[in-house]
Amino acid sequence: MSDAQLWDDIDAYFTTLLSPEDEALRAARRESDAEGLPQINVTANQGKLLQLLARLQGARTVLEIGTLGGYSTIWLARALPEDGRLITLEYDAHHADVARRNLARAGLDRIAEVRVGPALESLPKLADENPPPFDLVFIDADKANNRPYLEWALRLTRAGSLIVLDNVVRHGQVTDAASTDPSVRGTRAALELIAEHPRLEGTAIQTVGSKGHDGFALARVLG
Repeated sequence: MSDAQLWDDIDAYFTTLLSPEDEALRAARRESDAEGLPQINVTANQGKLLQLLARLQGARTVLEIGTLGGYSTIWLARALPEDGRLITLEYDAHHADVARRNLARAGLDRIAEVRVGPALESLPKLADENPPPFDLVFIDADKANNRPYLEWALRLTRAGSLIVLDNVVRHGQVTDAASTDPSVRGTRAALELIAEHPRLEGTAIQTVGSKGHDGFALARVLG
């Protein structure tokens, strides 16, 4: 058995036992596939991890940068109380339409709001609204802009907030300081910001599974 097959089998076992999908989640994946969205959403066990992190935070407000079809959005929104609020930012209008349908089907359209446009344009507009600080921020968009996304996350959170940065391993290329790949450079810049910023403490974890060799970073906002 190959390593990849073993990783798939273990993910399938963990998911079936600990994070099984209901019909709303399965429908979100089907709808996204039918509409031609790239198959890059988080896995079910990763979605469950995000949900648990939000619940451990006691989160009432969540900001997601990168919506795709709303699969991770559903996991996160389900962690919030009935009067909670989730804002998710999506560059592509078609992806946003699919996400809105998936959220409505899951009964979460009153909690989760999808905003369309480049996130680096949407974030200043959001800041101008002076929203309450977000308890959790999930960054899973274009990796070249990971550092500015992280900087905006800092502005929009409070002491004790949690920031999750996805896909930080970049197929192992994250260790290459000479890389010219914008995604690698953007990810390294974000990790360096976590390391050096006085208001952040964090770590990064590499993972294997049905998504292959990947990983994520966690950062806690300090006072």
